Parts: sequence; C-alpha cells; structure tokens
Amino acid sequence: MQQKRELGRSGIKITPLMLGGNVFGFTANEAASFAVLDAFVDMGGDAIDTADVYSSWVPGHAGGESETVLGKWFTLGGGRREKVVLATKVGMWDKRLGLTRQNILDACDDSLKRLGIETIDLYQLHRDDEETAPEEFMGALGELVKAGKVRAVGLSNFKPARMQAAIAAGGPRIETLQPEYSLMSREIEADLMPLCERETVSLITYFALASGYLSGKYRSAEDKTKSVRGGRMDKYLEGNGPTVLAAMDAVSARTGATLAQIALAWIMAKPAIGAPIASATSVDQLKELMGALALELSADDIAELDRASA
Repeated sequence: MQQKRELGRSGIKITPLMLGGNVFGFTANEAASFAVLDAFVDMGGDAIDTADVYSSWVPGHAGGESETVLGKWFTLGGGRREKVVLATKVGMWDKRLGLTRQNILDACDDSLKRLGIETIDLYQLHRDDEETAPEEFMGALGELVKAGKVRAVGLSNFKPARMQAAIAAGGPRIETLQPEYSLMSREIEADLMPLCERETVSLITYFALASGYLSGKYRSAEDKTKSVRGGRMDKYLEGNGPTVLAAMDAVSARTGATLAQIALAWIMAKPAIGAPIASATSVDQLKELMGALALELSADDIAELDRASA
C-alpha cells in the first residue's frame, strides 16, 4: 500500500487513489454505490470526489444525485464520515452555473444539505468562469473556510494563467488542481504540472483510464460495441493508442499487473500527483483498481510507457 500524500500544504493526507463519485446514483444504483463505498474504505481507501452536477446529464435526473447517495451512505453510521476525505465541486451545473460569490455560497449550502454533513474537506471550483474576477471567487471560498463549512480549496479545469491569477488574488491557499491526465492525455506536463510543483499544489487527475481505453478493452473497431463509451475510442485507436497498449502489455507481462493498474500506477509516479481519480460500479472493479496501490513500477517501466505515449 502506498504512503499517504498531503494535499498541497493543507495537512489533509490521503491514500493516493481517489474514488470517483460520478457513477453514484447513475450507472451504480444506491445499493451498488453503498457496496463499492464500503469496500473502498475496507480496502484502505479514504478519499472520494464528487460534484453537485453529478448526474444532471442523465434523462430524468436533476443533478445532486451523487451527493445525495453519499449523504445516505454517511447516515448509515459506523464512522463512515470520519473515515473519508470528501471532495465536491461547484460551477458546472446549470442550476448553479458560474463562480460568482453568491452562487458559490449558496451551492456550498446546498451540497452540505444533500451530503448531510457540516464541513466539506475539499471544495473545488469545477471549471473557470472568466467573467468573474479571481478576487470574487477566492473571496467567497475564504468566507466558507472562515465559516467552518470548508477545510481546504482547489481548482478544476483551470488554465495556467487563470490559476496563477487565482493564487495572486489572495484568500485561502489553493491546495489542489483537478485536470485531465493519463497516458493518452499528457498536455499538463508542459505547464500545469511544473506550476503545481513550484506552488506545492497537488494534482488530482481525472480520466485516468481514458474513458476505459487503457483497460485494454478496446483494441479494434469491433470492440467499440462493448459499451456506450465505445464511440469515444476512435481518437485513441487511430492515434498512438495501439503503441501505448503494446507497451502496457509488456509491463503487464513483467509485473503481472492489469493494464488499469499500470495506468493508475504510472500517474501516481509522476510529479505533484496527489491521486488519480477512478470510478467503479462494482466491488470486483474496485478490487482491480485498488491493486494499483501495491504496484511499484520500475524506472524502466515508466520510461517505456513515457516513450510509447509521448
């Protein structure tokens, strides 16, 4: 099991694999969600990422479904709330769009209500709102920290210049940044990753498995029918995806690890990483993902994967 990592300089330490809450109340119903959450904690997991917008894109859903499921899970007791670092986000849901002061304050209260808790451990701005000055949204986050409603704050989907503007605006320290990052998407290595290293901001990355491509499930055009996400695979199949999978297969042969475990362990080995986020709709899926925490890739393994995915 990997050692815990501190999020920025917040004093909050987590096991470096965060459970994605985007599936709760969506592709994982309440019972399945509870089973995954219980197993996650039992296996040593302690950090969960969600957002107010999850899963408003589903026909018949309004948003807030994931937070509501988590709230019900917390009410089951047994120290559930105390065992996890809970992260949620604001700014992308149609009902709570943007990063104005009042919207952030109201959205936080709404999230606390759905979650049935008094304090959010990590409150993140889900995406930038370029019409709102950094001083306004950082000031709002400062109010929430001062009120005891939020312990630490982070950003998600911010570009380097706006992230620097947010840091310069003052207010609470930005402890985390949540961007896309995987063997199939390494753009943050150019600027955001070095910026986070310099500022001691922890990266919590999403799409770690590239919508499932890095699980090895989609190796040909015929495989696209295997799930609803199959349509997203063309860009990987036509790009350097097959080369990346071949390198992962070689690492798998040497280590005995699955491709999903290798994809996650590669991220964990990179600079400034707090944790990759990964979602599971079943306990079996979760067991495989958690296996990444026991996988130590060698320098040669990492170099081979770096070359294939460059």
